[in-house]
Amino acid sequence: MTNDTQIVKLISDAYGGEAFGRLTDGRATFVPLGIGGETVRIRPVAEKRGYVRAELVEVLDPSPARITPLCPHFGVCGGCHYQQIAYESQLEIKGAILREQLERVGGMKNPPIKPTIASPQNWNYRNHIQFHPIPVVSNNGSSTQDPLCRLGFAARQTSIDSRIEQFIAVDVCHLPEAPLDTLWQQIDLESIPGLERISLRLGIEEDVLLVLESNTLEMPEFGLDLPLSAVHISPGGTIVLAGNEHIVMQVKDRDFQVSAPSFFQVNSRMAERMVEHILENLALEAQDTLLDVYCGVGLFSAFLAPKVKRLIGIESSLSACADFEINLDAFDHVELYEDGAERVLPSLKLRPDVVLVDPPRAGLQRAALDSILALEPRTIVYVSCDAATLARDAQRLNSGGYHLRQITPFDLFPQTYHIESISFWDVSIQQ
Repeated sequence: MTNDTQIVKLISDAYGGEAFGRLTDGRATFVPLGIGGETVRIRPVAEKRGYVRAELVEVLDPSPARITPLCPHFGVCGGCHYQQIAYESQLEIKGAILREQLERVGGMKNPPIKPTIASPQNWNYRNHIQFHPIPVVSNNGSSTQDPLCRLGFAARQTSIDSRIEQFIAVDVCHLPEAPLDTLWQQIDLESIPGLERISLRLGIEEDVLLVLESNTLEMPEFGLDLPLSAVHISPGGTIVLAGNEHIVMQVKDRDFQVSAPSFFQVNSRMAERMVEHILENLALEAQDTLLDVYCGVGLFSAFLAPKVKRLIGIESSLSACADFEINLDAFDHVELYEDGAERVLPSLKLRPDVVLVDPPRAGLQRAALDSILALEPRTIVYVSCDAATLARDAQRLNSGGYHLRQITPFDLFPQTYHIESISFWDVSIQQ
């Protein structure tokens, strides 16, 4: 790999926080921190068959959307990808990338994509923030005698061949909600063997849950001078260190118990907009049976249950299942299967009218998707947090007899390349 630089015209923005262009020899190149439409000087840093990863050396002809990043760690920290892009342009880019993924990977022509729904706050929007402990190192390169840790994030990877994750300590972060932003900078942490992550989650009335995650069974020595609850998660389970093992989150004036290991949307205001969007665009009848697959703690089930005769949740996380049972306790017509969707769905002896899926970034497992198609619901609602796996599953839904009525991107993660979306799939008339 030569160290020579090249001048490249960036053709478009690509999924993953990069911009796409072509080298003088015609090979595709992907450039982090670039913006589609710019002319830039780049240096190739890693190559694969047919494409090259490059680093941005100089912006020669900047995009009108280029702005000065707010955070001093931007470009080194791996948490944000779009701080150099004006927010309105971030929304347009995400919509365009979602379209490109559906067309190129999903094989769809002119997918009915609605404009991206903006986050009410594009800074300080996260109700949940995760840090890595980074040992303080002395000037001679050794750990200090009284080992302390700073909080930080995974560093931005600079090579396509990188196999080792690196971390950087940070002094500021503009993503957590204000109470968390104030709190995390007050945490003094000694080095704890096996400690991998430190999380803070914000609930109602500014309650905070601190979560220490370790890869060993050893209990950390723990002292608390801050007004919050704390738990330790290890291979041995969850142990309460102070206060409660859960926190209460709120969406549309409804409370949700969320235990430390359970997933919940990190942008509360956008979670409310997603719930409203589903309620507005999903036609339900009083006699309907609805499956909520990957139901989590019951965010969507809680608002859909009053509108149907029978609701069945499917969830593999034990902590989320415990939360679901509490959050949906008021409904007698709600059931819950505590197992993986790929195991539960093939065994169901029913024909649901509607299936809602909210899978992890890996998308739907093939067995789960095939089973949903075999159940023949009239509508499938797909809540996706990854455009690439959604596009893959879209191809299968199309070939399985469903057509895309509409899809709307939701910007749950401003300043990053991540794209949340909600799509509605109706059974084709010929079926």
